[in-house]
Amino acid sequence: MLTEQAATQNAEDPIFAEEQAHLSEVHAKVAQLEHDTAQRLKENLKEVQEFKTSMDDELSADFDHDDFTMETYAAYAVMNNVVDSFNISVDLDTETLARLRIAYEKPYFAKVRLLFDKQPEPREIYLGSVGVQDERHRQLIVDWRSPVAETYYNQQTGPMSYWANGKEVHTVLELRRQFDVKRDKLKSYFDTTVAIEDPLLLSSLNHNRTAQLQAITATIQREQNAIVRHEDVPALLVRGVAGSGKTSVMLQRIAYLLFHQRETLRADHVYLITPNPVFERYIRGVLPDLGEKNPHTLRWEQLMERIGPGDRALGDEVSPEVLEQIDHAAKHIKLFQEDITDISVDGRVLLTLSQVWRTVEKYAKKVGIGPRLVNLVEDDLLEKLERRILQLSRTEGVHDEVLALDADEQDRIFAKPVVFVDEDEINDLAREYLEDVCKPAFSYIENAQWLKFDRIGMRILNKLSLTGAEWLYLKMALTGKVDTTTKYVMVDEVQDYTQTQLMVLARYFSKAHFLLLGDPHQAIYSSSAGFDQIKEVFTMARGGVTECKLMTSYRSSPEITSLFAKLLPEQERIEVSSVQRPGTEPHIAAFASADAYLNALVQEIKRLTAQEGLTAVITANRKRLQWLEKQLIQLMDEAIPVRIDEGGELPTHGAVLLDLKLAKGLEFDRVIIADAQAEEYGADDLSRRRLYTAISRATKEVSIVAQGELTPLLGL
Repeated sequence: MLTEQAATQNAEDPIFAEEQAHLSEVHAKVAQLEHDTAQRLKENLKEVQEFKTSMDDELSADFDHDDFTMETYAAYAVMNNVVDSFNISVDLDTETLARLRIAYEKPYFAKVRLLFDKQPEPREIYLGSVGVQDERHRQLIVDWRSPVAETYYNQQTGPMSYWANGKEVHTVLELRRQFDVKRDKLKSYFDTTVAIEDPLLLSSLNHNRTAQLQAITATIQREQNAIVRHEDVPALLVRGVAGSGKTSVMLQRIAYLLFHQRETLRADHVYLITPNPVFERYIRGVLPDLGEKNPHTLRWEQLMERIGPGDRALGDEVSPEVLEQIDHAAKHIKLFQEDITDISVDGRVLLTLSQVWRTVEKYAKKVGIGPRLVNLVEDDLLEKLERRILQLSRTEGVHDEVLALDADEQDRIFAKPVVFVDEDEINDLAREYLEDVCKPAFSYIENAQWLKFDRIGMRILNKLSLTGAEWLYLKMALTGKVDTTTKYVMVDEVQDYTQTQLMVLARYFSKAHFLLLGDPHQAIYSSSAGFDQIKEVFTMARGGVTECKLMTSYRSSPEITSLFAKLLPEQERIEVSSVQRPGTEPHIAAFASADAYLNALVQEIKRLTAQEGLTAVITANRKRLQWLEKQLIQLMDEAIPVRIDEGGELPTHGAVLLDLKLAKGLEFDRVIIADAQAEEYGADDLSRRRLYTAISRATKEVSIVAQGELTPLLGL
């Protein structure tokens, strides 16, 4: 049941007047806190700079005397402690100022009135994107991620409970009120008991799409909230229909985790694996708008470039059985001297092949092959390298190298010029110089690069070369060298990853909990893993998988939702619903000749771009995109759709031209599917998934145009 009260700015409405007065008071307080914090930050920065200048002058004076004593060391310690204290204060004020600036633009979006046990009067709590306390530490605005905010997102009134600090808190929700505010102006308010048709949600959905994804904090729905606030589990798999807010939910969950684990979790403990760079730029503003830093954001290709073996085939489609073969062989393999390299830098041999091999042989006899062997060999080789550097630092040849360094190199390595040095000092400088020159050798040893993974892998797999995935998986199996610091990995569009890719990710991020979001019906590649395979990978890697579903579409109009839902299996088709208001029926047309097709396409582009918002012309693939772009350049005098490539960024209006691969994960006010002919979208399951994905990019209107026979998938 929906109860709704919408008020406009009317002085005769006492509730509106009361809420406007409260908003004005809170906004004024936020503005004052922002001013005070900015002023304090400015003064602290000035004070710390003056203090450092003063201390530098005093300490410089001490250096002029021969009796450089413990007092000077103590003065340095005092200076460092004071500077550290200033830095902590500056960091806190900087974070507070960022939150206050967010609150200044939109102080809050909702209010709940709660009656707690043993309290005679109900308590009113205002919820915002960030929490704000006044100078007396009274809570003006409660952060949406706080436990008490659960009462708002439950979307019902009456008795309920929530958990805080390990205890269940019982309360009665008497009022759930939503606000549309901008700074200190109240536009409207709504009292609602359910959310599926709540006015704030419908109002936000009715806006034109923006160049970047927006936070959904004020309109998180109950099924979305269950995922955002889900208990921490090793692997959480979210299966959501197109437009159900999977990406938004993922970003809100990151913000939620950062808030509740703020003592131990930082943004750089989180990795977000994204499908393409356009998508990466599309989502980059959401977390900063919630007062949080963005996590590491990488595509699979970038991750492999960072941790893999360099420029070679990625191996995305390598069979999972090959990785299992590597796992088995790594436990029983025998190493030979030919599998080992020496340790050299720029032609200077630091540890010979025989030295490295003798070290490997010594420990292999004790512990066998595997990570334990690699750790023991690494420690031994690092000690040998240190001794070798010490030995070389006493040689005349290295002394000559030091004395031959130009002024810039001397300054970089020693932070001073090398002049008039005695024998002891030249030895020390030579050692410092060699440690700088030999940095790659230390890294070489620590990364187990003294092992020839290619040679070992080719022998195991009986192949002439290894792909990136095979090479990396072999290295992890033999050495155990994985990422142990990352705490969470979020994989969006998980249905587009192969089983091999997921096995590599699960093993590399060995300590991380995974959030996997996707839609099996948007799997546009034939080689990608099915959801059963995804569950199999993470059950093996993490001991089990927890599943959640999102079956409501918040993106597309009912007409568009109905169209793409027809491409789903019957049972799932029944479950899918849209909350949008009725819109325009899809326009579908097929043309026998190329001229008629192109003319109709041009007219459709002009018609849709004459309206507000952003229109996307989506082609089935890159080849079709290139052909169509040439045709449109010849046929259109102006307003030619802007081609979006991987380096591109979405505008806010007009028309763009892109292929389906780049369109994934994005949404547009209007979409033209430019090549819906049977030749591109046949009757097979892969074509069905691709067409479903293309149609579901649209929010308000979709036009489907075919050059030749229309795809049989539409049943027309």
